[in-house]
Amino acid sequence: MSDYIIRATAANDSIRAFAITSRDMVEFARESHNTSPVVTAALGRMLSAGAMMGVMMKGDDDLLTFQIQGSGPMKGITVTADSKGNVKGFPNVADVMLPPNKDGKLDVGGAIDIGILRVIKDMGLKEPYVGTCELKTGEIAEDLTYYFATSEQIPSSVGLGVLMNKDNTVAEAGGFIIQLMPFTDDKIIDKLEENIKNLSPVTTYLSEGKSPEEILDIVLEGLDVNVLDKVDTCFKCDCSVERVEKSLMSLSMDDINSIIEDNKPVEVKCQFCNKAYNFSIEDIKKLRGIK
Repeated sequence: MSDYIIRATAANDSIRAFAITSRDMVEFARESHNTSPVVTAALGRMLSAGAMMGVMMKGDDDLLTFQIQGSGPMKGITVTADSKGNVKGFPNVADVMLPPNKDGKLDVGGAIDIGILRVIKDMGLKEPYVGTCELKTGEIAEDLTYYFATSEQIPSSVGLGVLMNKDNTVAEAGGFIIQLMPFTDDKIIDKLEENIKNLSPVTTYLSEGKSPEEILDIVLEGLDVNVLDKVDTCFKCDCSVERVEKSLMSLSMDDINSIIEDNKPVEVKCQFCNKAYNFSIEDIKKLRGIK
């Protein structure tokens, strides 16, 4: 099953809902960054959330950046997404190893610890929207629920999960975001809260083979789910030789001269996908018009 996002409403449009299956994108990220299991889990949750938050935006050129900066050994993660389902991201430290948490699961909260969650939305306005909140648990889904309530004043429920195979590849990944509109009736809220209280972890449903549509049916049971559309989603990096050349062109002449004096080929890696771009000294001279 390829990765995709479902957009839906429920309870006569008083609830909007998103659900994603994202195993392929998370496995691609794991391979690209050679992440440890706990970092894969953290990055995978953020990629899943970022992709869903991206398709919440309306404009074709809108961009969202979702960042966590923590005091734990992973330091932080950055994810960017557009409104078409494309997402990319990287961890600050890829090889963090920690013992399981008290529940015997990957200790994502311990890897991130306390810090800041930040969401930046560039929607073509004079200034981008920037929302921040303190991390409450480092578990990402809980922190994102808190962010929506405090920074965007949208009561929400977020579920995210990544399940690893014994060989440390990604078995399943996905999640959901449920949001209440301002006019939602109290009876509907009570029903939704009851449903959420009885939910199993997202990875349980995914490992049972349930689709995003079926997961929303479970989360929103009895609330008349109306699926609006299905959006393909993937890890997509827009790095290129041209972009890397521009970054090299921006270096000072002192830096360029230092590179030339070293007389060694230069390798530049994309931060988001880890792809390597190699330049010879002659390439560097040509870029800067040096004979």
